[in-house]
Amino acid sequence: MAEKFVFQNVKACVFDAYGTLFDFNSAVGKHRGRLGAVADQVSALWRTKQLEYTWQRSLMRCYVPFWQVTQDGLDYALDACGVSDRKLRNDLINTYLKLDCYPDVKASLNTLKKRGVQLAILSNGTPAMLEAAVKSSGLKKLIDPLLSVEEVGIYKPDPRVYRLATKRLKLKAKQIVFLSANAWDAVGAANAGLHVAWINRFGQRRERLPSQPDVEIKSLADLPALLGF
Repeated sequence: MAEKFVFQNVKACVFDAYGTLFDFNSAVGKHRGRLGAVADQVSALWRTKQLEYTWQRSLMRCYVPFWQVTQDGLDYALDACGVSDRKLRNDLINTYLKLDCYPDVKASLNTLKKRGVQLAILSNGTPAMLEAAVKSSGLKKLIDPLLSVEEVGIYKPDPRVYRLATKRLKLKAKQIVFLSANAWDAVGAANAGLHVAWINRFGQRRERLPSQPDVEIKSLADLPALLGF
């Protein structure tokens, strides 16, 4: 059981951003009335294409910043759903800079911070995107540093991305717990040698890939117990 698993000698918790701390569906949620019946379809397709484009660009070796990838994914989704309202498109992409955080985030991070655990983000997002997200969600005083794939010019799950955590935090891999709600991201971090807790927010199935996460939890509220708090 997850609640009985305790990570030992952990100095830092490193979090994925989108889908883990920040609710990517909240951008569409704030404009649901304007999108009407296709709102859920737009949100799901936007996220799918956003991720697919990061993987495809990594394989094609044609990196562009995540802000561009996010816009490309949105444009595809709107086109596929027959939405041509340019103002709505611009409002949606700007709202992505002000995503809501999930209900379990602030209390869990506050608990860890009070216990002296360093908290960081490691994300596909650009530094500007991450700065905007932590500011708008009230997490700015809790999380530092904000680590972006911009430093290596390739997207997750390339091992070079996860090694940013050990390099920038100046810690050994096993002194870090990486947390993601994305199953493929959790596998990527485990493959790079980090301790990993997979937050299975969405009831996903386990990935059929090597290097599985150490533990699966349902909420960030389960995290302090994993560290013995």
